[in-house]
Amino acid sequence: MSALRHRILVIDDEPQIHRFLGPALDAAGYEALRADSGQEGLRGIALWSPDAVVLDLGLPDMDGKDVLEKARAFYEGPILILSARDREVEKIEALDRGANDYVEKPFGVGELLARLRVALRQSAASKRPTGPLTFGDVIIDLDLRLVTKAGAAVKLSPKEFELLARLALSPGKVLTHKELLVGIWGASHADDTQYLRVFVGQLRQKLEDDSAHPRLILTEPGVGYRLQGAAS
Repeated sequence: MSALRHRILVIDDEPQIHRFLGPALDAAGYEALRADSGQEGLRGIALWSPDAVVLDLGLPDMDGKDVLEKARAFYEGPILILSARDREVEKIEALDRGANDYVEKPFGVGELLARLRVALRQSAASKRPTGPLTFGDVIIDLDLRLVTKAGAAVKLSPKEFELLARLALSPGKVLTHKELLVGIWGASHADDTQYLRVFVGQLRQKLEDDSAHPRLILTEPGVGYRLQGAAS
């Protein structure tokens, strides 16, 4: 089975960049998310918590460096600058404000993807937990994509595993309906809360001692779901 797809938010006001970069990211195994302005980009970072951001500096509503600075107040993932500005002072300022890398336009997609892979590896190494995650008698191994309960293997579908993994990586934190739906199934399912409810129900059937009275996957009414407790 493949690993969880990394979500990449591209913040750029040029439609041709999205038409070109979106399919390229998809072909490379990423999920491309789109924002066309600085404010839309900041909302997208807060809503989707993307694995990485590709940010243009020349946005219609605000300078990309200001977006970068505002994003760094709450977002720790990699941010790659994609810009036609080639002056050294621009690059230095962007890097000083928190950018992980700087790619000049016009750019080769191969180089951009390579730089993105490096940034994602560095980010994963710095924050991803090592070893299986344990929640009571439930053990989740993200690398091997294995789940056990009381020592017995639990068979999950790819989507069930991705849903469980997202919850497990933020133990105790409420993940909103929209955040889960968009992150796993895409923007076209952003309002399909019943769809999400079905998958949560399936996970509870497989992982809870009593699915009618869950103690692991908890509901925050009208908001979303959280995985109870801290991983050990």
